[in-house]
Order: sequence, then structure tokens, then C-alpha cells
Amino acid sequence: MAQEIEIEYKNLLTKEEFKILLDKLPFPEYSVKQSNYYFETKEFALKEKGCALRIREKNGKYRLTLKEPHELGLQETHDVLTEEEANQWINGHIIPKPEVMKQIHHLGVNPHDLVYFGKLITERREVSFQNTLLVLDYSTYNEKEDYEFELEAPDEDTGIETFHSILTEFGIKKKTTPNKIKRFFKSLEK
Repeated sequence: MAQEIEIEYKNLLTKEEFKILLDKLPFPEYSVKQSNYYFETKEFALKEKGCALRIREKNGKYRLTLKEPHELGLQETHDVLTEEEANQWINGHIIPKPEVMKQIHHLGVNPHDLVYFGKLITERREVSFQNTLLVLDYSTYNEKEDYEFELEAPDEDTGIETFHSILTEFGIKKKTTPNKIKRFFKSLEK
């Protein structure tokens, strides 16, 4: 599928809260490593429109994703890349891909203005739970690290109810949690 709507809820965690959820919920013992490579224009044209662009490498597969605001969450537009194409992007040679380029042009952004800003590495654990997907992430980027709990849901009601129930059950305070791309770009600020 080239596009999807993502309904998700996020909460940054302390290392101790991360360990509690890891121990008390049925997460797998081992994580899966994924690397996110972030792109933007020098003028932050995507950010101005509430959008973000990344390449994600997971299990040797590369996927280009544009995230755009949507009334229910985020609309994600995807294209598959080869490893060679991903490396071309990272090295400043943008290889046009049909679905993402259509959306970027629609936003009025010139793809040739896109620049690679850096990488965020995540060790991820996922588990299906009560008609949702629970995610525990440990991420490192620009000499920083953080811990995050995410819940992806088929609809808002299920998502909000399950998310708040888990936080309450384990005594975890709800925190304002910018997405990984925003945290990554904030880490670049002097």
C-alpha cells in the first residue's frame, strides 16, 4: 500500500519505566534494529507544512516515507528503495520515486532541495495486544538516547482507551512526546 493513515499514541519513558513495560507486557526478548535517515530542505520547508521525510532501513530493506498531517493522525506515503537508491539519497543524489514525489510536488517542495541531515537508530520491540500494536523503542541519535512507548490502533477510541489504561496500570505519567523526527531535529539545535 502506497498510503496509510497512522493512528498512534506516544509517551517518552524513563529507563525505569521502559524496564517495567518490558517486564510486565508480553514484548519479545530481543529487539529489531532499524535505522532512520532524515531529509529536509535547508529552509525546513517540510517542517513548515508539518511534514517529515525519512528512509527506514530494517532487515536489509529500505522504505522511503513522507509523513503528513491528517485529521485522524498522520498520513504516510511510501515507496520502496533499493540499498543503492538509499545510498544515493544519503549522498545527495535524490532518486525520484513515484508516490512520495507526487506528494512532495503537491506540497510545493522541490525534491532537488532535499538534504540528508543524519541518522537515528532504534532498537524496537513490538507485540499485538488487545486489538492494538504496542511498541517499545530505545533510540540513539546525535549523542542522545531516549526510551519511548507507542501504541498503534485501528481507531481513536480503542487507541485512547488502551493507551491510558496501560499508563495508569503501571503508574506512568503522560508526557508531551514529539515524534522521533522532531526529537532528532531538536537535537541538532545549538
